[in-house]
Amino acid sequence: MGYNSPAMSAFKIGINRWTMPGNWEVQTCLRVAKESGFDSIEFNMEMQGALSPQTSDAEASQIRQMADSVGIELSSLSTGVYWSVPFTHPDPKVREQAIDLCRHQLRLAQAMGVEAILVVPGVVTAEVPYDVAYERAKQALQTLAPEAERRKVAIAIENVWNKFLLSPLEMRQLIDEIGSDYVGCYFDAGNILDYGFPQHWITILGPRIKRVHVKDFRTEIGNIQGFTNPLQGDVPWMAVRSALESVGYTGYITAEVSGYRVFPELGLRHIADALRAVFKS
Repeated sequence: MGYNSPAMSAFKIGINRWTMPGNWEVQTCLRVAKESGFDSIEFNMEMQGALSPQTSDAEASQIRQMADSVGIELSSLSTGVYWSVPFTHPDPKVREQAIDLCRHQLRLAQAMGVEAILVVPGVVTAEVPYDVAYERAKQALQTLAPEAERRKVAIAIENVWNKFLLSPLEMRQLIDEIGSDYVGCYFDAGNILDYGFPQHWITILGPRIKRVHVKDFRTEIGNIQGFTNPLQGDVPWMAVRSALESVGYTGYITAEVSGYRVFPELGLRHIADALRAVFKS
């Protein structure tokens, strides 16, 4: 797909619900995201709450209806559940629970009318060697791919600090071994900076990228405290944009950051302004 001129950028800027105060209701999140200048918002499936495995299709569909009434898009459905319940766990019962959670996530995404979910593919630990994690993650994704295809919702595996899939070549290999158009990558430009260059990953992964997360990272800090809001760290932002354009990526660029501790609405406007400057100018 070709690109329009910079004034007609194909990118859509979005915000993850985690950036907002935890006590905000769904309607408030939608309204403030729209007022802050975002094109979209990404909600998260939790173990309990407004979006959880217990949420019905009808309840999830209501979120879509509210978003439509506000005039904001839903980009994808994220989650953090696979950190505590990973596909790569030593206990096969936990691995089966992870697969069941992903089935619920796919179901909720379809009910919400979103076309991709974020999935952490596994975790390498002292008890779970790298090669074992790879085979378990591949098996889980192969099991889930037919349901993703049936629901027309892509499983997008994210590069995270899980000591796993530490190069774009491995990420590409795993996705290609699954062999489904509905299993790809949720690329996070900030997560990669501690051990790679985002522009390299983007060009290597190419059309396998289903969604993009952004945050900034200060390499001189070099640990989890180094993550910060866009344009406050060392992400090569224009190289990221150029690489995404070069592989024909169009769609959502979603900030997943902590935001501001006070005046959160102001923080959201600043984040939107930063993303707009990079991806829409």
